[in-house]
Amino acid sequence: MSFPPALKIPAVYLRGGTSKGVFFRLEDLPADCRRPGAARDRLLLRVIGSPDPYGKQIDGLGGASSSTSKVVIVSRSARPGHDVDYLFGQVAIDRALVDWSGNCGNLSAAVGPFAIEAGLVDAAALPRDGRATVRIWQANIGKTIVAQVPMQDGQVLERGDFELDGVTFPGAEIELAFLDPGDDGGDEGANAGEGGGALFPTGQVVDELALPEALVPGGRLRATLINAGIPTAFVEARALGYEGTELQDAINGDAAALARLETIRAHAALRMGLIRTLEEARTRQHTPKLVFVAPPAAYRASSGKAVAAGDIDLLVRALSMGKLHHAMMGTAAVAIGAAAAIPGTLVCEAAGGAPRAAVRFGHPSGTLRVGAEAVLDGGQWRVTRAVMSRSARILMEGAVRVPAESLIDTKELP
Repeated sequence: MSFPPALKIPAVYLRGGTSKGVFFRLEDLPADCRRPGAARDRLLLRVIGSPDPYGKQIDGLGGASSSTSKVVIVSRSARPGHDVDYLFGQVAIDRALVDWSGNCGNLSAAVGPFAIEAGLVDAAALPRDGRATVRIWQANIGKTIVAQVPMQDGQVLERGDFELDGVTFPGAEIELAFLDPGDDGGDEGANAGEGGGALFPTGQVVDELALPEALVPGGRLRATLINAGIPTAFVEARALGYEGTELQDAINGDAAALARLETIRAHAALRMGLIRTLEEARTRQHTPKLVFVAPPAAYRASSGKAVAAGDIDLLVRALSMGKLHHAMMGTAAVAIGAAAAIPGTLVCEAAGGAPRAAVRFGHPSGTLRVGAEAVLDGGQWRVTRAVMSRSARILMEGAVRVPAESLIDTKELP
């Protein structure tokens, strides 16, 4: 049997924050993969090595975790006031699914450096030294991100002394400003822009989810449902039987707990208007995020680092693609900052009850600081800006090889 030669597609493998992903220029993709559809998804699944029933993604560039099973497509922007358009895909590990329903805040930090290195930003606008401002249109959610990328001798500076818990080595600090992050108004994919577009889709800062009593005692669970950075459902750790100091192994090794948490997430998605039936949650794994919070307490991070209660304002644990995240998703950090700035939310309660312009929270790998500005406008809360810092680094660049037959498979993806 003869096979056509493998495709060689220019690509760059980058770390952004506590995530890694394969980055492409839109123009470098095969013609039928430059637009939404099954052909594009088949290509990206094969690049990452999914679906893999073994859960290891050995025959692809994925790293067998939600933090490393990601793809990004970047192009010059035709939108006024923007340099590039950025599209993010969360690739499922064991299923043939690329979820386009939300952003990745961690990889957002790598978009500016990639765009500069790839020649997608006007070179005349870049400083030789200092910070380059890259205005990014986040196409999944229809929002603007402003990245401040450090430059040295006309090149992106990657080395520095900025430390980020969850990343072993220090790097150069990249500041990200998410403008007006509280409106889910994307235009990419079938699910984008659902949920009504409001900061609080139900109109309340705290809701009560009605759940089967097998999930929570009494069948009632308080939740803050918010669209900021990414659709997120905040619940109280104690209501789930947790302390908020848990590390990955405590939850990810418990299949029954993961199934319970996923069911709760599905109910939250339904209440937020992101899905029409509970069954649809299987095809929307990336959003909403389920996050549980608790007041400050001392614990030891996964690195062995001691985190004192006095070092943080609250404890936060987040689930991503059905597993407890090893650190914190950048978009969920935006949601944390937004909720902390608004009185009455469960995040604000866990942080002491008073709204805060910035919070430092404890996650499994350590701590993270995020700030947000919220205003009461016409009786409705609006988040105007959220800011956090990350670092990024190019790990490898060249071309990814993809078996040509993976693109001509006629089997439609869900």
